[in-house]
Amino acid sequence: MMNKDGIEELFKKYENDFDTEHPELNHKERFLNKLNNQSELQLVNVDKQRRRLWKPLIGVAASVLLLLTLFVGTQQEVATGDLASVSPQMAEAENFFTVTIAEELSKIENENSPEVQALILDVMERIKTLEADYESLKTDLTESGEDSRVIYAMISNFQNRIDLLKNTLEQIEKIKQLNKAPQDVSEINML
Repeated sequence: MMNKDGIEELFKKYENDFDTEHPELNHKERFLNKLNNQSELQLVNVDKQRRRLWKPLIGVAASVLLLLTLFVGTQQEVATGDLASVSPQMAEAENFFTVTIAEELSKIENENSPEVQALILDVMERIKTLEADYESLKTDLTESGEDSRVIYAMISNFQNRIDLLKNTLEQIEKIKQLNKAPQDVSEINML
């Protein structure tokens, strides 16, 4: 055992090493704030870790959902056929009609004079109607098992569109000629 003098000598020896200062004001609040901040940081870190775990899972789930949607969407499409599905000769005919219609539409779309705009708008509406009828005929073709009456109706639809576009181009040309004629008369009078 140490005697009382030994303990006092020990205290004197280490007297300057003891922390005898009193804490500053609000020490307790600052200490508790530091503890709270550490726990908040830990919560933020936990949230970040959770997000890191969920990001790949969300990506995988989105991919699976997209693939499922595409699969179901393709299964629900109504089977439709066109002339190309009937025979190679019909495929050639359909290609010819499609190219001809595209050329005629291009010519009409290039017309920009105000005198023919109403005519062009009317023709475009009629073409849309014929195209909608053709889409219906494609469904009918599949359902009828390639009935020759449906095939004939599809060919007639193409011909009607081509005739409509050609007649419209002729009318546009006539309108241009009529508008040009008075100018020619005034030019002759000036000579």
